[in-house]
Amino acid sequence: MTKNDAPKSTNFIHQIIEQDLQQNLNDGKVVTRFPPEPNGYLHIGHAKSICLNFGTALKYGGECNLRFDDTNPEKESQEYIDSIIRDVRWLGFEWAGEVKYTSDYFQQLYDWAVHLIKEGKAYVDHLNAAEMREYRGSLTEPGRNSPYRDRSADENLALFEQMKKGELEEGTCSLRLKIDMASPNINLRDPVIYRIRHAHHHQTGNDWCIYPSYDFAHGQSDALEGITHSICTLEFEDHRPLYDWLIENLPVPVVPRQYEFARLNLNYTITSKRKLKQLVDEKHVTNWDDPRMPTISGLRRRGYTPAAIRQFCDMIGVTRSNGTVDMAMLESAIRDDLDANAPRAMCVTRPLKVTLVNYEEGKEEWFELPAHPKDESMGVRSVSFGRHLLIEQEDFEEVAPRKWKRLAAGEAVRLRGAYVIRCEEVIKNAEGEIVELKCSYDPATKGANPEGYKANGVIHWVNAERSVPCEVRLYDRLFTEANPEADKDKSFLEFMNPESLVVLTDARAEPGLKDQAVETNYQFERLGYFVVDPDSTDEKMVFNRTVTLRDSWAKVQNNG
Repeated sequence: MTKNDAPKSTNFIHQIIEQDLQQNLNDGKVVTRFPPEPNGYLHIGHAKSICLNFGTALKYGGECNLRFDDTNPEKESQEYIDSIIRDVRWLGFEWAGEVKYTSDYFQQLYDWAVHLIKEGKAYVDHLNAAEMREYRGSLTEPGRNSPYRDRSADENLALFEQMKKGELEEGTCSLRLKIDMASPNINLRDPVIYRIRHAHHHQTGNDWCIYPSYDFAHGQSDALEGITHSICTLEFEDHRPLYDWLIENLPVPVVPRQYEFARLNLNYTITSKRKLKQLVDEKHVTNWDDPRMPTISGLRRRGYTPAAIRQFCDMIGVTRSNGTVDMAMLESAIRDDLDANAPRAMCVTRPLKVTLVNYEEGKEEWFELPAHPKDESMGVRSVSFGRHLLIEQEDFEEVAPRKWKRLAAGEAVRLRGAYVIRCEEVIKNAEGEIVELKCSYDPATKGANPEGYKANGVIHWVNAERSVPCEVRLYDRLFTEANPEADKDKSFLEFMNPESLVVLTDARAEPGLKDQAVETNYQFERLGYFVVDPDSTDEKMVFNRTVTLRDSWAKVQNNG
């Protein structure tokens, strides 16, 4: 993406940046960063942060770094790193220079911890986790000083060196800042900045057995990279005084500033990485890229496009007010994008055989239909027509209901781009199920309305002999409740939608859909928007439903 692709809208962060630029702060530079933890796949909430950080840098001719906050090796993996890199690039963004890691700065962070110890601003504490909670106090009562708080600098340096060399067991001690145990902000009550972890690190191997906390590493990494505007979500607002305290008490090369915005909460889903991992680990979904997941890779496999996600993030805006965004807004963004850009095609998902009794056996015609009715530049597509056709089971009723606009016994309907047909006979099996329709076609109705009678409507179809076998996966919202985490007495798993995936294995599509590339989007006429799935083979194409043509959930809610 170029500066021309940057968001045109503004927000309170952009207003701050514009004031900084007017005052020539930071030498007129804008440097942001996107700092994910590599402990899971990115989700739609991260997409908002990606678009904000990278989009802001683009808008003001600056740079944005991709930096992995890799301070918790036990929960991190190369798989997650690779997926995050892939997702950021897929969304259309590129970072400045090489990918960066907090682990790149482990030595400098260690040296700064030593600096704080020498300054009497950090100490090694032997309180265990439970004792530390007890000493910390509460929101209404101040904490108490640790009995180890007044150790000498020399003693603290020696203990910290032992921690670094792996001579002490996990949990026996930690390094804490010496700030104020009576502070009304609990984050300033002597926070832990180093813990012992005898864990292999995916970047540094076994070089370290002590790891810095997020609060200690984050601001200093920002400073080392020359970040001017450190943009994060509102849950870090209470951490900002600690961010600033560390910047003020360390010899950092530059002074970044932290700004907070409201995170993205989307109804009918969850964005807790811990709970998303639970869905994967317990096989409630197939993987992180399951099209029902709110992960970027899941949305991609579902058929969402980078442009639609960027548009959605622009639509919801950037504020400091927490709230929940309706899933319908995300679905509206992808409908708008695909309505303009997805070629049309016909696919029959639940086939019902139609035999045209007055159409010559073995005869075949090819009709040219527009690839997109509103965009001639997409050209035309060729569809095969013959004696044996397939239509949707739901497009036929033996006795037509009132205002029926499809096929019925003794009635006529138009086949999209072809002829008008009339149902002459209904064939049923021994169980009374309809298995075939005997119909006649009117050869005078090719591209023309019939004379003397009126067709009920227009339905889609495919040639039974030329059509492409395919599997259609009808994906829907993963949860039945708008807020699956609202009831604290129940697990969010209890609200999983049993209809979130319906697989139709006998679908048939028009010939041109054979061997289409993965992630090719289509509007299946009258059915919705679909995308080619990676599971497609030479024998059978697989299509995922991205979204229906209209918001069916709004109808459910209104009727409820």
